[in-house]
Amino acid sequence: MAPPPPPPTTPPYAPPLPTAAPAPAPTYSPPTSPTSPEPRPAPDPLQALAAALLNLTGVGLGYVLLKQWLLAALCWAATAALLIVALPAEVDGVPGGVLIGFVAFLLLAAADGARRALRTHQSRPLRAPFAVGLGLALLAVPAGGVVAYDAARDQAVESMLLDRLAKADRLVTASGSRSFDAAEDDYRSALAIYRDLGDDHPGSKAADRVPDRLTAYYKSVAAPYDEREYCDALKPLEYLRTLPGSLGKDRLGSLATWPDDRLATSLYECGSQGLGTTDGGGHLGRLLRTFPGSDQAGKVEPAIRDAIDERSSDLKGAEPCKATDELRNIGSTAKALPDDAGDGLSGDAASAVESGTYACGVDEFKDGKFGDAAKTLNDFAGTYKSNGKRDRAKDIAIAAEIAEARPAAGRSLPPAKSPGGGKLTYVLENGGPGPLEVLYTGPTTGSLKLASCVGCKTYTSKAKGKKACLAGSGYPSKTLHLPPGDYHFLYKRDASSVGGVRNNTEGSKIQPGYRYTDCSYVVTGGGLGDLDGLDGLDGLDGLDGLDSLDGRT
Repeated sequence: MAPPPPPPTTPPYAPPLPTAAPAPAPTYSPPTSPTSPEPRPAPDPLQALAAALLNLTGVGLGYVLLKQWLLAALCWAATAALLIVALPAEVDGVPGGVLIGFVAFLLLAAADGARRALRTHQSRPLRAPFAVGLGLALLAVPAGGVVAYDAARDQAVESMLLDRLAKADRLVTASGSRSFDAAEDDYRSALAIYRDLGDDHPGSKAADRVPDRLTAYYKSVAAPYDEREYCDALKPLEYLRTLPGSLGKDRLGSLATWPDDRLATSLYECGSQGLGTTDGGGHLGRLLRTFPGSDQAGKVEPAIRDAIDERSSDLKGAEPCKATDELRNIGSTAKALPDDAGDGLSGDAASAVESGTYACGVDEFKDGKFGDAAKTLNDFAGTYKSNGKRDRAKDIAIAAEIAEARPAAGRSLPPAKSPGGGKLTYVLENGGPGPLEVLYTGPTTGSLKLASCVGCKTYTSKAKGKKACLAGSGYPSKTLHLPPGDYHFLYKRDASSVGGVRNNTEGSKIQPGYRYTDCSYVVTGGGLGDLDGLDGLDGLDGLDGLDSLDGRT
């Protein structure tokens, strides 16, 4: 198919050209100056004040107002650092250097904020007054924080003080189960805490509780008194009486005199219990000196008198020596009482001691303590020369001294009186060098001394000594007239004249119808001859050779 024929064409349309308007008539205009810029607002002091106040809050809001975000972040970091250091609140608070540094930082931030605000032109006049009011309001936040921190710190201090109080309480409680000597250091440590709480923190809760704690403290220290351990209570009660000087009477109140009556009672009870010991009775003297007007002081004299009477009765019992020693100690206690309070008591005790000394010596003899008996009775005879039992004491002392070397002589006390009837002659001779003392006991008891034999020598055997005695004459001698019976002799030669000579004992039976001569000599050699009729001679060097020569008539 053939394509359709093209549409007919028309010539293009052209709009008519505008005609030019007539040019206006020229006019004259005067020349003008260049246009001036719009004036900038003046610096706003309120804005500077607002920036300073907002920076003083510590959170950099002044810089936020000025859109100084980096400086604001610096303020935030400084405040965060302070909070890390300060929280939680401690007893010592924030270190002074940290506080000074932070306050200086806030002041610098406030000054810098004000300076920057003065250089910043504010086009909104209502914004600055609002910021000032906000800054003033926000200043209450750090102020309130300071108050809250101080309160928290005060609470921490109270907690610390209560912990110290509890520590002192634990020391006191633990010390109550120990002796005062063992617990004294802990008691003093607890007291130091109580004293410091009262002195350094008088308004604290812990300080308010100290008076009650002191009452418990006194009771704990004085616990031995409540347990009737009066001697153990003396030292702690005396310690308590020193506390008013360190704590003050005003603080202690009635506790200042609380130990006095208890100490007086303890001194009396301990002193009374100790009467008769070497040091116990001294507490009674301390009682009279410390509390002379107390009821306890009035009991001292009757207590000592009762003790003397009780021990005097014991002199007739099984232990007269113990009773005598106690009487002697009681007498010392009475003498030591102040103001001559024990003069009469000491005299009574001394009289009882005199009787007790004799009774003790006799008891020692009966118990076989011959050496003690001899010493006791010799002391009695030398001390109480006007006592009616002096001669009897001397006889028993002689028998005891013999019995110490020859126990058979102590089987019974020597007779109090010599038996009647005829008496036999008994001659004692000293055939050796040096003075000689002869003690004897039997139906009668006594002693004598023989002078040294001038020119007599020692012998190397008993046989030679016996021969010399048989042949010799003119020896120093003394004659005894003795009732018949069994006798025990002790020969004591002065060792200074011979050297190393030992005492010797002998037993002899004296019978009627004989005359006896006893010659003593000294054997120093190793060989000792036999002597007939001698009892108890051992072959020992340096012994007195005692030859009981019959000399019978």
